[in-house]
Amino acid sequence: MLNSQTIFPGLEKLIPESRMRRVDSAISSLFTRTLTYLPDGSPFIITGDIPAMWLRDSTFQVKPLLHSNHPDVIELLIQVSKSQIRLFLIDPYANAFNPEPNGNCWHKDFPDQSPWVFERKFELDSWAAILHLARMIKETYGRDDHMQIEYEQALNLMVDLAIKEQEHDRTSYRLIRENLVPHDSLSHDGYGAPIGYTGMVYSAFRPSDDACTYGYLVPSNLFFLRELKGLSEKYLTPRVQKLITEITLGIENFAIIDGRFAYEVDGLGNSLLIDDANVPSLLSLPYLEITSKSERTYQATRKAILSTENPFYFVGKNAQGIGSQHTPAHHIWPISIAIQALTDVSSDVMEKSLQLLENNDAGTGNMHESFNANDDQIFTREWFSWADMTYVELVLKSVNYSFTS
Repeated sequence: MLNSQTIFPGLEKLIPESRMRRVDSAISSLFTRTLTYLPDGSPFIITGDIPAMWLRDSTFQVKPLLHSNHPDVIELLIQVSKSQIRLFLIDPYANAFNPEPNGNCWHKDFPDQSPWVFERKFELDSWAAILHLARMIKETYGRDDHMQIEYEQALNLMVDLAIKEQEHDRTSYRLIRENLVPHDSLSHDGYGAPIGYTGMVYSAFRPSDDACTYGYLVPSNLFFLRELKGLSEKYLTPRVQKLITEITLGIENFAIIDGRFAYEVDGLGNSLLIDDANVPSLLSLPYLEITSKSERTYQATRKAILSTENPFYFVGKNAQGIGSQHTPAHHIWPISIAIQALTDVSSDVMEKSLQLLENNDAGTGNMHESFNANDDQIFTREWFSWADMTYVELVLKSVNYSFTS
């Protein structure tokens, strides 16, 4: 049976017993609570206390497992990648899916919404996350079992749609909800704000599942660009190379303002100089292998977003860090605390960040979606597997754990 000791042998000798118990709990929850199997045997990983599989979340939930070389773990990763690809092919504009075509959904926003689709918010990072997991598996284990016919179909469809979304037709995608939460719907009567051509790819929603203010989400474009560049040579066709060039120029010409990355731009002169806790974020760029930790533009961006210049950077008596409009004011996300440590030029901050996370879990032993910077007893989401597993990844990185070491 898979558990933390079989997946990460010897880890218990490198970290305190209390920390190992947390790792045990997170791994156990991943395998016994989030992971189920579809009738065809494909793995399905729910995000936590919401019974649906997000393409993005599932990538980062299993990413720490890439530190293991257990045969069953490798097989699971390959099969999760295949599941993501199959779900994507059902509806490439959906961000979250059901384990069966049961019609469950957060909200039925489209008359023809597939019964497989739990939520149909078009998020460019979902595409990038699929490519990221597939690439990481191949680079880590030298396996490409998951990169066969369906992978090629999905990749071709992504490229087709990315080219189409460089010239986004605002009338083609409309999402509006009558729930009085402005960021749950696109602006301008559900069609989103006007945009001009930049070469970047349009995204309706952020990784937070909140609507973009402006249509070109810079960290998601950088993430998608990184994964396009990381494709095997046989997939780097002239049209893919052209797409890479155009996104690159779009970022260079529109996304860098006063020496730092904007979070969103519209190609018409407007920009949003913020960052959000959800990955991909501007903070996470080195974590996603997009830029180095010391690169000048990244460092200038990092300095700004880890300050009160960023309206979602909160400072309290217990903690300080990045939150999101998705959660209440003064709430910091454990994911962003972990990412901040993982992207710092100094590895010394990892231990302090682990202690900060452990001391702000409301005594539950779990990482939450967010917690109040002044009182960790006030938090959102009882169980958020992505946060638990990002904590595990920080633990592993803090002791340089790897099966190749």
